[in-house]
Amino acid sequence: MDKVKIAIFISGKGSNALNIIKHFRGNDAIEVALVLSNKADSFGLEKAQKAGVNTVVFNNEAFKKNGEVDTYLRSLGVSFIVLAGFLRQIPVDLVESFKNRIINIHPSLLPKFGGKGMFGEHVHKAVLESGETESGITIHYVTNEYDEGKVIFQETVSVDEKDTVQGLISKIQKLEHAYYPVIIEKTIHHGFNLK
Repeated sequence: MDKVKIAIFISGKGSNALNIIKHFRGNDAIEVALVLSNKADSFGLEKAQKAGVNTVVFNNEAFKKNGEVDTYLRSLGVSFIVLAGFLRQIPVDLVESFKNRIINIHPSLLPKFGGKGMFGEHVHKAVLESGETESGITIHYVTNEYDEGKVIFQETVSVDEKDTVQGLISKIQKLEHAYYPVIIEKTIHHGFNLK
């Protein structure tokens, strides 16, 4: 049986991407075939290359053009897409072509603190300012709307009065690293439909 090939999309440091690459190294059924970014200076690209994974940089205009990225991914045999800190909206054609085979991780308990502009520090700052007593991660399918796809998995962490944005980032990142690769694997093994 052919391996399921994953493409990981990133925009930044790539800590989740590297964690996913390490998780699937030597896996008999799943491999990370490619890491793509819309930012040539993304530190995550360098990490992926050092880990022996091919990388591609694309500009945002090419990304929006109907079919270009889809055609390229299919030519490599990619059948599953993972967003790991990717800050662009996925084009409609790609969402349709990879229906229920694109997942994202969001650093809050959706539907709270999701939507356009809610990423990274913006999310954690909003959580702290709202006085929430817990936050967490949400892994969900990607649709044409920001953070509105069906939830696959959530995990919580407590928010303390003393927490800072950086402290909350650290707590959330631990959850991301612990759960994202495992949930990716389970989602793929269960026919791209965990729940």
